[in-house]
Amino acid sequence: MNAVYEKLNKCYEAFKQKVDFQPKVAIVLGSGLGDFASSIDVACELPYSELEGFPVSTVPGHAGKYIFGTLEGVPVVCMQGRVHFYEGYDITDVVLPERLMGLMGAKVLFLTNAAGGVNYNFKAGDLMLIKDHISSFIRNPLIGPNVEELGTRFPDMTEVYDRQLCSLIQEAALEQGVALKEGVYAQFTGPSFETPTEIRMCRTLGIDAVGMSTVVEAIAARHMGMRVCGVSCISNLAAGMTMKPLSHAEVQETADMAADSFKKLVRASVKKFGDILE
Repeated sequence: MNAVYEKLNKCYEAFKQKVDFQPKVAIVLGSGLGDFASSIDVACELPYSELEGFPVSTVPGHAGKYIFGTLEGVPVVCMQGRVHFYEGYDITDVVLPERLMGLMGAKVLFLTNAAGGVNYNFKAGDLMLIKDHISSFIRNPLIGPNVEELGTRFPDMTEVYDRQLCSLIQEAALEQGVALKEGVYAQFTGPSFETPTEIRMCRTLGIDAVGMSTVVEAIAARHMGMRVCGVSCISNLAAGMTMKPLSHAEVQETADMAADSFKKLVRASVKKFGDILE
């Protein structure tokens, strides 16, 4: 058996022994956004540390557990905290949590993150619907022997972010009175923030926001047939766009300030997803 799939399967078997729950929607909560879990009618929780071999987040603001329950009547699983490539994990471990949620039964992966704004029309606290991404700056999670049990060797990425789901998020934003930008997201490895020259390069390439997560998770989820969507919280303008130095504390602080709008948007969006997943 492929070593990556064997590890994933062990985590799945451990999950089945501890939790009897089948989600329809999987939600990944980014930096400063973990409090959203309080919006869920919780059925049970599963700390990552209880799954043998599962990567455990070491970043402040990432609690490190799965939360199972219902949101607007829709069965969901929430990742309260993700793992990142810059923490030293192999890239296949970084995407293991999303793959595991797919095995649990989730058909939709809703990714969120805190991101640096590259677009001068953005400001700290804005929410951005991810319409597409650039993966050129991060190791592809599918490199190595293909996990045939999950998907094809050369998966199509023409539409990573599902058009129907994106439309439903836009509808939800309009109905809830939540201002929603849209744009292209790029993932860098981190943990250092980008330089001003790298940010100018990003702007030239048509990138609107940058961060240290999400893209590899989206690729792995699409590989196994999950429908993907994502929203970034613009936590700051990126390097060189203001005179301020960047810090993770600022990222968390801004995400906290945007939390109410984010909660409204995710709740309303998941309700709409439930209608098409019946």
